[in-house]
Amino acid sequence: MNMNSAVIELKDIWVHYEGMPILEGVDLVVEPHDFLGIIGPNGGGKSTLLKVILGLINPSRGVIKVFGDTPKSARRDIGYLPQYSLFDMEFPMSVWEVVLTGRLGHTGLLKRYNDEDKKAAYDALEEVDMLEYKDRQIGKLSGGQRQRVFIARALAGEPKLLLLDEPTTSIDSIMQEEFYELLNKLKAKMAIVMVSHDISAVSVYVDKIACLNHKLFYHHSKELTSEDLEAAYQCPVDMIAHGVPHRVLKAH
Repeated sequence: MNMNSAVIELKDIWVHYEGMPILEGVDLVVEPHDFLGIIGPNGGGKSTLLKVILGLINPSRGVIKVFGDTPKSARRDIGYLPQYSLFDMEFPMSVWEVVLTGRLGHTGLLKRYNDEDKKAAYDALEEVDMLEYKDRQIGKLSGGQRQRVFIARALAGEPKLLLLDEPTTSIDSIMQEEFYELLNKLKAKMAIVMVSHDISAVSVYVDKIACLNHKLFYHHSKELTSEDLEAAYQCPVDMIAHGVPHRVLKAH
């Protein structure tokens, strides 16, 4: 493993909230084109971990590098899809306008979008197969379509790293499969870290799996032992085989 090429390096990361540890001694390396799924119980620190990588939360202790730099300095190269969108779905904003906001990290708040910005937005919509909806109001789309638009917004910033926090929560099972296939295509261009409760789907689509419950259990592969899972979930968890070569973890 060449640490110099790492997209993310976390070493002994601790985060406390009101004196209570949220993350405890987390070590993690994400390499270019990794598709890492992070599973774990509610309140285990998964969203906090993404915010540490983004530089939105400063750890109490430890060292973090993103593309060899500080998270804040690297933020321009990160695309982020939060668990809950802050968009008012009744606001009369078109898909095209939403995706263009992904260019604000390049243009700044007070500058007009130029031809380069518009091309990046166009290409992003084309990438997620939503170009035909570019003039549609964002609130008129289905949950799955909106998530594709929000992915396009992140892609418009031309990121090298994509962070996703529970991206399939509001999507039906058919759209979820299409969404994961989209992510599988995108990993050729960037590293992807996805937090999810959908254990079975994660085990099928991602390349590597980590389990987080304040402490991180990670072996740089898709394999997690039953001991890892039981330590993280603090109860017995069964694993079942489901075809070759992937393994599916039984939903808790």
